Parts: sequence; structure tokens; C-alpha cells
Amino acid sequence: MKVEREPIRKKKRLKIRFGIDYPKRVAFSGDISTRGIHIITGQPEPPGSKLLLEINLPDDQQVIAYGIVRWAKKVPPNLIRLANKAGMGVRLTKFEVGQQQLDEYIATLRR
Repeated sequence: MKVEREPIRKKKRLKIRFGIDYPKRVAFSGDISTRGIHIITGQPEPPGSKLLLEINLPDDQQVIAYGIVRWAKKVPPNLIRLANKAGMGVRLTKFEVGQQQLDEYIATLRR
């Protein structure tokens, strides 16, 4: 049986708005793939939480997607830049707008 591997994550800082009911909090991405995103935040949601995300791509393109928190690492705000993978990893589960634009944008990024 062949195991499907995750797409390669690419380091990229993009502005993200996220929240459980609506995207009220602002953060930035640490890395991103077509299936998931690492969100750098001092206040991650617990694993299993369902989120609504607004991902701002260059050229004012916006992606609206739903995701589920797969892991979370809470770090004091003053240590976020020093900690490895502070924040949360979110698997993208459904797109409202912009899936094709996100896929095309990620394809242009270097590893």
C-alpha cells in the first residue's frame, strides 16, 4: 500500500485572519502548503478546533478557507520569534474562495 506524502511546506510570511466563529484575530504564516498552514501566534486554539481563515496573498488576492487545528504550541509573546514552531498547525479542509489562486501561488514559491 502506497502512503500519500504531505505536500512540501514552503516558508512564507502571509497575513492571516482567523477565528472559530469569524476571523477576528490577526497573525502571520510561518510556512504553507496546499493542504496546511503554520500560523505563528502566542494564543493558539486547542487541537481539534475548527477555524475560519482569511489568507491574504500578494496582489490583494484573498483566500477564505476552513481548517482544523492539528497541533498547538503556546509560547509567551516575548519568545515567539525565538521558539521553534510557536503557534499552531492547521489542516485546510474546505475552501470558500481562492483555492486555485493559493495552489498557483504556492507553486511559485521556493522551498
